[in-house]
Amino acid sequence: MKFDSAAGQNVIDQGRIVGRSQPRVDGPLKVSGLAPYAHEYHSAAPNAAYGVIVGAGIGKGRITAIDVGEAERAPGVLLVMTHRNAPKQFGIGYAPPGGAGPQQDEKDGGGEKPGRHNKPQLQGADIRHFDQAVAFVVADTFEQARDAAKLVRISYAVENGRFDLAAEKDKGEMPEDTPDSNIGSFDRAFAAAPARIDVTYTTPDQAHSMMEPHASIARWDGDQLTLWTSHQIIHWAVDGVAGTLGIPRDKVRVVSAYIGGGFGSKLMIYGDPILAALAARQLGRPVKVALTRPQIYNHTSHRPATIQRLRLGADRNGKLLAIGHDVWCGNLPEGEAENAADQTKLLYAGANRLLRTRKTELDLPLGASMRAPGEAVGLLALECAMDELAEKLGLDPIEFRILNDTQFDPEKGPERPFSTRHLVECLRTGADKFGWSRRNPKPGMVRDGRWLIGIGVASAIRNNLTMASGARVHLSGDGILTVQTQMTDIGTGSYTILAQIGAEMLGLPMDKVRVELGDSSFPQAAGSGGSWGANSASAGLYYACENLRNAIAQRAGFNSTDSQFADGKVSAGGRSRNLADIVGKDGMSAEGKVEFGDLTKRFAQAAFGAHFAEVAVDSVTAEVRVRRMLSVCAAGRIINPQTARSQCLGGMTMGIGAALMEEQVVDKRFGYFVNHDLAEYHVPVHADIPDMEVIFLDELDDKSSPIKAKGVGELGICGVGAAVANAVHNATGARIRDYPLTLDKIMAKMTV
Repeated sequence: MKFDSAAGQNVIDQGRIVGRSQPRVDGPLKVSGLAPYAHEYHSAAPNAAYGVIVGAGIGKGRITAIDVGEAERAPGVLLVMTHRNAPKQFGIGYAPPGGAGPQQDEKDGGGEKPGRHNKPQLQGADIRHFDQAVAFVVADTFEQARDAAKLVRISYAVENGRFDLAAEKDKGEMPEDTPDSNIGSFDRAFAAAPARIDVTYTTPDQAHSMMEPHASIARWDGDQLTLWTSHQIIHWAVDGVAGTLGIPRDKVRVVSAYIGGGFGSKLMIYGDPILAALAARQLGRPVKVALTRPQIYNHTSHRPATIQRLRLGADRNGKLLAIGHDVWCGNLPEGEAENAADQTKLLYAGANRLLRTRKTELDLPLGASMRAPGEAVGLLALECAMDELAEKLGLDPIEFRILNDTQFDPEKGPERPFSTRHLVECLRTGADKFGWSRRNPKPGMVRDGRWLIGIGVASAIRNNLTMASGARVHLSGDGILTVQTQMTDIGTGSYTILAQIGAEMLGLPMDKVRVELGDSSFPQAAGSGGSWGANSASAGLYYACENLRNAIAQRAGFNSTDSQFADGKVSAGGRSRNLADIVGKDGMSAEGKVEFGDLTKRFAQAAFGAHFAEVAVDSVTAEVRVRRMLSVCAAGRIINPQTARSQCLGGMTMGIGAALMEEQVVDKRFGYFVNHDLAEYHVPVHADIPDMEVIFLDELDDKSSPIKAKGVGELGICGVGAAVANAVHNATGARIRDYPLTLDKIMAKMTV
């Protein structure tokens, strides 16, 4: 079904189950340890061998010699694969055979490029980044493979690499998919503005640090590959594996039923699925591999560092006249830019605008999507710069933001209005609930003993993206509705919200709905990424259930448009029949799919929010403690307030980490991330996280989908770090423009 016009009143609006908090239906399996993750399908892949990846010990150069003799002779070793004996594979630009070309996605209205997800391994002697796979050792046991991997002897010719963004940024070029945005006359307006700031913020490389490592099990049955792997988007995994191996898509089955966190790192495939598949085919035996924690930090992907220059100019009343946002970032040649100016396109009004992104080629591990790519780091800079200009104007930071609110796309004008936009309501509601009126605008004026107390605010925005998504439903004679879709659950609650949609549509209780996810044999679905998953997958299921409702009504002899489904029955025209009687012992099935039209082009679509933070800073040591936080969100229909709140709390936690502690430290001599484990890459723990509250405003977006929802998974992190940084400034007078805000930086700039 093409969704290309505003949704009218529909079944979801009755709100019997959708819109109400429901406990996670997969909770019992997870807390009992019975939910199988990628590395745990022991019975499905009996007698599996174990693989261990050997990573490059240099950041740039070439293998000059490799000796695997001792490793091959080690106990239990079955195979040592290197670039000398690895099968041929295919990279970017190669699509799998036997199909109609790359499957099309609807991210930002664009399509997939051939081979975008391909990831060939061990295809040459060149080393492009530290911990790139250079050998793969397979043995009967994990311990044997691990020990033998240490016996692989490799010599390198080391080359000078580009590891320092600041040193290389002037070589950056405009990415093809991120053209400059130049509206009005920025230079003239900025120069003439009565109040202006010109500041530069920097954000470091950051790591996903999810709980479950990347892991895969590969099993071949003839020419059919089954791959149990931890991946967020099933059809991307199928494309990547099939394309890399050069086999038809229909010869690859991918299963990712449960995923222990991803944050974007599992949108791509890395060495584990490809090498497991190659070795399993060669050995005629299943092979399993899990990356070690240090390998996750250098072998996979990360959020790239940025340098951001903000130039904002306003009139004396606070109206923005000029908005300039320049972004410099680095990546491998095939990697995308970190589009940290994305939110600046839509967040505030201003007639004269200049937004530019420049990507420099670096020889660090791949930079790719991490929760709210672009906005998460872009708002760290923009929302602090807004506070800086508000202070210069002598305006309250909230009133300054409200003054520059807009109800249409600032770049396109009134012809592209927002489908819904309640940023002002978020700011006003949050100010009231958080006690903003009690904030002292002068830094360093509020104390609690030796602690300096400050309050900060930041706006939040996250583009509302959608992706084509399908589902299959079957209502059995015993009244059980089974839902099957490729949609995944990375801890976000997909099982639960899809059960809610199915229950609402068929008039069933939640315990009569079974949801099966993450299998490429199911209808293609959005998957988890970009905050498009819940909305898109729910819409696909909505149409599948609608088709099933119509078929049931027709079989019952009812007019489908008048039929009501409730309490296991369908009623129309004063008559009622049990669903079980209608579908019979064989049951009834239906499929449905949503495809999205041009509504995102005609209407600017985004979720909005406002974050509030109170911090305490030790006046002697500059230690920062976040005391309390509040997020107010407007994100369309909230399908399940309980799981949505959990998503926001997770985002807020990551935002605190980005503000105060997270940084992948680059050794600029050797080109690797030094702190590559959870002992030294600091993320927030329980002691770092205060009482946090989330408020969802009542909102329906009928331009978004038939569910009238928007994404919320990434909104929770957008702007949080800036709210914390603004609170630190309010507490101490220290304006830190180099994230994270560690105590040494704060201490050096404290004015009180």
